Amino acid sequence: MLKRGGEKGQVTIFIIVAILIVIMGILIYMFYPQIKASLGGGVENPGSYIQTCIGEEIQTAVDTLSSQGGSINPEHYILYQDTKIEYLCYTGEYYLTCVVQQPMLKNHIESEIESEIRDEVKTCFDNLKESYEKKGYSVNLRKEEMDVELLPKRIVTTFNYSLALKKGDDSQTYKTFRVVLDNNLYELVSIANSIISWETKYGDAETTTYMNYYHDLKVEKKKQSDGSTIYILTDRNTGDKFQFASRSVAWPPGYGASGVVMTSYATQGS
Repeated sequence: MLKRGGEKGQVTIFIIVAILIVIMGILIYMFYPQIKASLGGGVENPGSYIQTCIGEEIQTAVDTLSSQGGSINPEHYILYQDTKIEYLCYTGEYYLTCVVQQPMLKNHIESEIESEIRDEVKTCFDNLKESYEKKGYSVNLRKEEMDVELLPKRIVTTFNYSLALKKGDDSQTYKTFRVVLDNNLYELVSIANSIISWETKYGDAETTTYMNYYHDLKVEKKKQSDGSTIYILTDRNTGDKFQFASRSVAWPPGYGASGVVMTSYATQGS
């Protein structure tokens, strides 16, 4: 009985040791790049560095654009809660439907992001090059085109840059860097375009229709005294937001707007 107990104990010890060896192997595999860097054998992956360095700047640009109707420096705007919100559809006349101000809204936003981050992109890549040079690498960095895309559930910024590193017998080449930001701006802009289409045809948009169809979407419509409307679109899950302004079928002071809505939907149904 004692012998059997001893054998059983030894088996248990072997199993524990085997499990510990497996765990150690997994940890070494996962953290090898950091371990290598700490021993002076390498530097941070350049793709990870660019994602971190430029990602914050892209997020800042997107937050500003989303709160201001898609423009970094709005030119034709209404001031709402101390924020300049761009008119995406506008008429200065009474009784008339609005005219679209940004017919290529998605492309406009992509261009705005690209312009806003350009200086930071240069700084990040220059710093990356310098960090490798300080570690004794010969660095060849070629800067070419940059492209920003609003895609479903994400914003992808692609840098068609090439980075060649050489140090002794160690040489590495990196082509094309991408920074991905999780954001629903693509979807929100699509809904904004749909609302603008209603504004151009009927002077108003029925926001509950969108919320009934998109259960994770919150649509707020803030009517202003001058006939303008502030639309605020929010993804309830992520908190991503896009807001913009419209002025369509505005009535002179003293007239009610209920007639506009009734006339609009009567026209729609005919």
